[in-house]
Amino acid sequence: MSPGIVFHAVAALAYAVLGASLWRRLAGADGIEHAGRVARTCLLGALLLQGIALYQSILGQDYLFIGWALALSAAIWLGMVIFWLESLFVRIDGLLLLLLPAAAFVCVLAGAFPQGQVVPHANNAWLRGHLVIALIAYGLMTVAAVQAMLMALLDRHLHRPPGLENGTNLMGKVLDVQPALLMQERLLFRVISVGFVVLTLTVCTGSVASYMLTQRLLPFDHKTVFTLLSWLTFGVLLVGRYRKGWRGRVALRWTLSGFALLLLSYTGSRFVLEVLLHRG
Repeated sequence: MSPGIVFHAVAALAYAVLGASLWRRLAGADGIEHAGRVARTCLLGALLLQGIALYQSILGQDYLFIGWALALSAAIWLGMVIFWLESLFVRIDGLLLLLLPAAAFVCVLAGAFPQGQVVPHANNAWLRGHLVIALIAYGLMTVAAVQAMLMALLDRHLHRPPGLENGTNLMGKVLDVQPALLMQERLLFRVISVGFVVLTLTVCTGSVASYMLTQRLLPFDHKTVFTLLSWLTFGVLLVGRYRKGWRGRVALRWTLSGFALLLLSYTGSRFVLEVLLHRG
């Protein structure tokens, strides 16, 4: 068993234990208000474990190795790092109730599906830079997508019929401790704006690396097509936001559409090839 699988399993356990602790606090009388500093410290430990797992899996040998589950794990890990940094300045502890189970699940996937392929021409500096920037873009847009889904749930929760207000269930408690929608919207567009810049760099560095290696500026394949469609979707969203004031459900739909296209650009196609078709 490779070290990457072991560390992913341990990271999944750490995320699950931390998540279970917060959910238990939520169900009890204490709530999660007093768990902020402890939760951030424990989360940092889990992030270190997952970071080691990714390093061992992707860079542990003399070559670069990547697969659909590893790409998803790297995106979630970078997203969790961004969340951890945001939590130092903004009180968003309630988001952990949903992010921790997702992180644990992705770590389990990375350990259960370690298949992938060796990246050709990995000694090319432009290609290495492109891969790092692409993973950062995936991480940022993953955060944006998760936050958009949470905002959609919170919006529905806030507009529930008055007769349901007294029937608060566990999910209702989760949504009640989330940051205000206005704060989340500001955070969402901050992440999308930075992510769009990084995604633009991904396209540019990918074009340079492709031209250096294949003499083609933009190879016409599924990765390029879906990445460009995602870039265009997020670009239209930002223009609509700053020119026409797009917000609320319109912004959430565009965010989730852009993320779905970005996910299909690599993770979806690799999942089909490696898991369904059993091809490397």
